[in-house]
Amino acid sequence: MPLTAERIGAAGGVKYDQRSQGQYEDSEMYIQYVGFDSAASSRIYTFHVIDTPHEARDFTVNVQFEAFRPNCLKLQDGPGICFARLAKELGGETLESRTEARLSIGEPDIQEYLERHYPRKPQAKKKEASIVSPVAGPKHLWQRG
Repeated sequence: MPLTAERIGAAGGVKYDQRSQGQYEDSEMYIQYVGFDSAASSRIYTFHVIDTPHEARDFTVNVQFEAFRPNCLKLQDGPGICFARLAKELGGETLESRTEARLSIGEPDIQEYLERHYPRKPQAKKKEASIVSPVAGPKHLWQRG
């Protein structure tokens, strides 16, 4: 399986420019999806993060199998939801508060992901009851002679 990488920088909303507040200055970050392993009750997704000029780090994100149920996450959503959670955590990290190497996906993460990737379509208004289909009226009005 080929590795995928995505650059997280100013365009991705992860830019550290306030060293006085303990944040990184002019940092670029690349998040690479490495793969996943299956455990007894979950899937564990692995990512390699290159954070220039800082050290490279490895992260795992755990998703319980029960999250992959009908009307919820699909198996192919696993890497995406884990990537989104990791990017969010890395975006908020400072020198004093580093992102943990092991993260888990919870129900709030799932709901946020589903709302972004599978927005609910507005329900169409019901047709007026006064509209009658051709088969509902008298035969002589809709049949050919």
